[in-house]
Amino acid sequence: MTLTGPNLDDRRFQALVDEAKRLVQQRCPEWTDHNVSDPGVTLIEAFATMVDQLVYRLNRVPDKNYLAFLDLIGVRLFPPTAARTEVTFWLSAPQPDTVRIRRGTEVATVRTETEEAVVFTTGKDLAVPPCSLDRLVTWPVGGDATDRSQELALGRDVPCFAAAPVPGDCLYLGLSRPVPGCALVLRLDCRVEGVGVDPRRPPLVWEAWDGGAWVGCEVDKDDTGGFNKAGEVILHMPATHTASVVARHSGGWLRCRLREATAGQPTYIASPTVRQVTAFTIGGTVEAAHAETVAEELLGLSEGVPGQGFRVARPPVVPGGEPFVIEVAEGSGWVEWTRVDDFAHSTVTDRHVTLDPTSGQVDFGPAVREDGGGLRLYGAVPPKGCPVRVRAYRTGGGRRGNVARGALRILRSSLPFVARVQNRRPALGGVDGESVENARVRGPLTLRTLHRAVVPHDYEQLAREVAPDAARVKCVPAGDPRSDAEGTDEQSGGVRLLVVPAGRSDAQGRIDFDELDPPPGTLAMIASYLDERRPIGTRLVVEPPYYQGVTVVASVRAGRGAAVDRLREAALAALYGYFNPLTGGPAGEGWPFGRPIHSGEVFAVLQQVPGVDLVEDVRLFPADPTTGERGEATTRIALDRHALAFSYEHRLRVRES
Repeated sequence: MTLTGPNLDDRRFQALVDEAKRLVQQRCPEWTDHNVSDPGVTLIEAFATMVDQLVYRLNRVPDKNYLAFLDLIGVRLFPPTAARTEVTFWLSAPQPDTVRIRRGTEVATVRTETEEAVVFTTGKDLAVPPCSLDRLVTWPVGGDATDRSQELALGRDVPCFAAAPVPGDCLYLGLSRPVPGCALVLRLDCRVEGVGVDPRRPPLVWEAWDGGAWVGCEVDKDDTGGFNKAGEVILHMPATHTASVVARHSGGWLRCRLREATAGQPTYIASPTVRQVTAFTIGGTVEAAHAETVAEELLGLSEGVPGQGFRVARPPVVPGGEPFVIEVAEGSGWVEWTRVDDFAHSTVTDRHVTLDPTSGQVDFGPAVREDGGGLRLYGAVPPKGCPVRVRAYRTGGGRRGNVARGALRILRSSLPFVARVQNRRPALGGVDGESVENARVRGPLTLRTLHRAVVPHDYEQLAREVAPDAARVKCVPAGDPRSDAEGTDEQSGGVRLLVVPAGRSDAQGRIDFDELDPPPGTLAMIASYLDERRPIGTRLVVEPPYYQGVTVVASVRAGRGAAVDRLREAALAALYGYFNPLTGGPAGEGWPFGRPIHSGEVFAVLQQVPGVDLVEDVRLFPADPTTGERGEATTRIALDRHALAFSYEHRLRVRES
């Protein structure tokens, strides 16, 4: 697309003349004749004519010069960011030895006739060690831990909880070793003893010890019906699972805890029992990114002159992973050259290079002629004829990497004992490289902030620079105003930066609540970047916003001839789309921070759905997206300034006319 020419100065002839006359009145009050017949005014008009021509020619400056100006003030195009997800490698069978999957293993989507495969690379080594069950311990609420391992070895029925189960009763399983990040299989032999529970949704929680607290395990499969029949439970262990001591036994511990039943969920009247338990690992999970690693790429030979540049073969260079390092062959080995943002503080002895991630351009330090006529080197110069190479870099990124759940199922290389691979969650965070148009808008903002965070807008702008994969960023005063007034808020006077990651919506507009949790690496990167640019003494907290769940229960009447099922789907999609933290709200740019939710808006949204004849009733219920608990019906839900609305299981009744 052709870029429009920049309007660097919008003043014209008459505006220049008027401005000059105003300055004359201020600085030369004795000059009172401002008519066109005055010789001085004639000179002003002559100069205004020449300046008008200069302004016209200045505004015809090519966009290349404008981009050079942006480069001078430090504006760089943001490179694409790589989408990330977790991939699970499933073994063909339990193995007696540890199976190791090395860092850099590539998995991909299926290649089609029209689309190339999307390749992901694992970010660290994965080990899947073998394990077995060593201990079985029951620990009821208010009682003592009892080791049941001998009873289990004799084939007796071991009750999992107390005779009259109460929430908090636990069944502890001690593994021979911790299995962090692994898929663990528990093969159970149970009798139908857990009376009263619904086998499809038992009130049980599986947790593993990480050295400081019990962390929830993701249940991939449970066909035991809540310990009521023989079957398998497949758990995905947290990456922080570690060894601990329970009931005088050291090992990797996990537990099954009986929790409070939710509304309408039956619970145990009698304790379930187990008579046999077998544990083994069947896979492991590791984080992967939409990027391929290029190692030891030769860029060329040094010419021994300052300012020499090279370009990598596969741009763009995706941020993340190991630092970008250039190596120059000097003598008998390779000498490391460090990447810097600029050469402003580089001396003739500093081995520094710069990198433009978008184009892949690598530059060595230049030589600048100073006033005295001499040359000053900003950075060392590699010797002539020496090979120059990149140790390693990652290429890829972009929105193309935001693949759906289960899309990654192709192993790019053969791995012993690995049968298949899958991503259990969609990949998120992939953003295309910044456009020139966006950089043109960002240029004046860069001049305004000068890379320092003072006002809230500065925090938001700088956060977007370091984390372009964040969908929304909002800066608010730290703490609750009510607690500030009482003087009890420790964060009073600080700054809270709220980060909303880019999530994916399904066909109906739903967003998985887990997708709104920004990656810890992104939060840490923003916090580190802003910590160097904030005023001294300002407290800074970088975190996700508070999401206020809202459940809409509404009744509408369908128009004559409208299909009820289609109307229900369209109305639900409208609700999920409007109360959306990313794309909802009145402006369609995400629900505004702190904006209350009114039932009147629901009437307006539903009435605009094609096929709706009348909106009969609307009720709002505040909900907790993490626990699923709902409050009382209301017509208005207030939101704090750090909160966003989140749609949680809307319910709609459609009546035919």
